[in-house]
Amino acid sequence: MHPDQHDDPRWRKLSEREWRCTSCERLHRMPFDLACDHPDFWQGTAEKSPNSAVLTSDNLTEDFCILGGQHYFVRCVLVLPLIGWGGEAFGFGAWATLSKKNFALYGETFDSGQQGAQGPWFGWFSNRLKGYPDTLNLKCQVCPQEGRQRPHIELEAGDHPLARRTANRDRL
Repeated sequence: MHPDQHDDPRWRKLSEREWRCTSCERLHRMPFDLACDHPDFWQGTAEKSPNSAVLTSDNLTEDFCILGGQHYFVRCVLVLPLIGWGGEAFGFGAWATLSKKNFALYGETFDSGQQGAQGPWFGWFSNRLKGYPDTLNLKCQVCPQEGRQRPHIELEAGDHPLARRTANRDRL
């Protein structure tokens, strides 16, 4: 933690306090991750089908979404470094598009957990994140991970503040 943050009571309150998640019932501490339930383009109900139902035309599951049989989305993680937290990062669960071919490949290998050698694949960031100028449709790379971990999103370098922040993550 940055020395100035160490004495800041707001940071201490965030970093020292535990809280119980109402979804998983476990205790958590900072930093904690947040997630979007669905791509912003999804207009259906928030109720999710099982992942095995993904091959239908309009469907939302925990990890996959198809719209109109033409638009394919996967749930990913955008990793944001926390400045002054000694290498800690914040994970933002967000959605990105994939081509039909890459979506099918990801789905076929989903249960094996051996996806780290696939990709990266081009996609479009598919959520609006509050606190940033419009993030919908930022160009990105979807990077599959090993062990059934959700893919990481790497935003394409550019002038958007979120893209600049993630591009500098190795230097923080």
